[in-house]
Amino acid sequence: MIAKHKLASAALTSTEWGAINWPHHEAVVKKLQVRIAKAVKQKKTGKVKALQWILTSSYSAKVLSIRKVTQNKGKNTPGVDGVILKTPQQKSAQIICLKRRNYQPLPLRRIYLRKKNGKLRPIGIPTMNDRIRQQMYYLSVAPISETTADENSFGFRPERNCSDAIEALFNFLAKKNSAQWIMEGDIKGCFDNISHEWMLNHICMDRIILGKWLKSGYIDTGKLFPTIAGSPQGGIISPCLSNFVLDGIDKLLDDNFGERRRGINFARYADDFVITAKTKEILDLEIKPLVINFLKERGLELSIEKTKITHINDGFDFLGQNVRKYSNGKGKSKLLIKPSKDNIKAFMTQIRETIRKSGSMTQALLIDTLNSKIRGWANYHKSVVAKAIFNKVDNLIWHLLWKWATRRHPKKSCAWIKKKYYTRIRGRNNVFSGKQLKDGRIVQQSLFQAASIPIKRHIKIRGDANPFDPRCVEYFEVRNSLKMKNSFAGRQTANSLLKRQQNKCSCCDKFISIEEKWIIHLIINRLKGGNYNMHNLCIIHNRCHRMGFNTGFEYIADYAKQGVIR
Repeated sequence: MIAKHKLASAALTSTEWGAINWPHHEAVVKKLQVRIAKAVKQKKTGKVKALQWILTSSYSAKVLSIRKVTQNKGKNTPGVDGVILKTPQQKSAQIICLKRRNYQPLPLRRIYLRKKNGKLRPIGIPTMNDRIRQQMYYLSVAPISETTADENSFGFRPERNCSDAIEALFNFLAKKNSAQWIMEGDIKGCFDNISHEWMLNHICMDRIILGKWLKSGYIDTGKLFPTIAGSPQGGIISPCLSNFVLDGIDKLLDDNFGERRRGINFARYADDFVITAKTKEILDLEIKPLVINFLKERGLELSIEKTKITHINDGFDFLGQNVRKYSNGKGKSKLLIKPSKDNIKAFMTQIRETIRKSGSMTQALLIDTLNSKIRGWANYHKSVVAKAIFNKVDNLIWHLLWKWATRRHPKKSCAWIKKKYYTRIRGRNNVFSGKQLKDGRIVQQSLFQAASIPIKRHIKIRGDANPFDPRCVEYFEVRNSLKMKNSFAGRQTANSLLKRQQNKCSCCDKFISIEEKWIIHLIINRLKGGNYNMHNLCIIHNRCHRMGFNTGFEYIADYAKQGVIR
């Protein structure tokens, strides 16, 4: 039995912990990360390692890592020692424990999650102490990973998501002369089979610490098992390590095809990847052996049951979307990306299960539960051809809820059930709704309609965009402003800023409205420790933003210091 981890005497009082100057520490860490990314570009390996050592030993990295781990979704999930850091005293006491000397990670706590195919997926839960240390080292390796990553690698990377991967596929396959054949690749047990030797020899971080994590073992049903291969799955640094291992396929294709690479494209999300080519023979006889050898060096192999080569007219599924070219019968074809049948089926199964288990749940509570699921699923698919499917899903959910209502009142008439559970809202009849007491007043809640979300094409992130590169600061500001314009929460933020600034641009002091072209500007940019808190934001014209990047935004910084941001 493993004894509980004993915390050292407190380094800070609870008051001092609450008074920590977080923007200062974020600025210190960001500055070091920018320097690491710059050194990686210049191929100064010695300087990279020296800066990593400074970063992982810094007080700023320690307190930020503690805050990150104790505020994320897994904050209440203990490791094998059962320790959770909740109070400011516990968090501040942990600072003293974060020394490199004599550090020995505890084994992972093994749990199993059920996958879609019925198989169990093993997950290892590190202790809080080990998670904090992994976060510290993640801060030092993330700039390297982002600088050396494949341009079309999208999984587990800041500022990138599934929509970027899907848009990349659209760009590869939509044109008339685009590649026609696709290899869908899937790596067999990726996290569990990565070669420890390869990772220790090729990943630029503290080898001693990495070696200890890789060999820490795991506890399952009360027994200790060794880890012979694989990365510390379930840990904070695990996705970043897997990206290090899998990056390089794009360069491999460049080296082997060179000028012949036209039509050969690559996109990857986590351990799922797609490679396109003009003919099936190129994929089967040339590219597939290259990928197999690439993975073999890292202790990995392709999953035979999941790796297949298909024609674009037959279509394929990737990240819950179906990508296929449809012919109009006149010799022309058009690429359409829609939610996949399996994804729709899984979503509807989840909705049916939620309604089935609702039991004596009130209408309002059931609506709350369903709305979060429907809104999340619809937002995921809002950048593809999904309007017809949204309408179909809304119709299926309506019928499920009608059955739910009639089962509750088998002796009541349809008119009575309709009056009790349905109403007319904004020109729509028979909307499933319910009343709920909220903040001392009765609020009418209605079922969210997936079809109410407008379809808007996603703009793919630039391949060379690096969040640790000062030259990309303006690009990310514009991109994040565009995201905020397209979201309800973002528009609310913009309206609040306009009200605070009395509808005047913070640069030119002229009128600005929500309908104009505007940018949400960070007074202190992210590379200097700034964040998207309201006190660090101001709204300005597009033209002022472009002009401001040439002059350094001195006037906005002055306004912020004086507390007179308009």
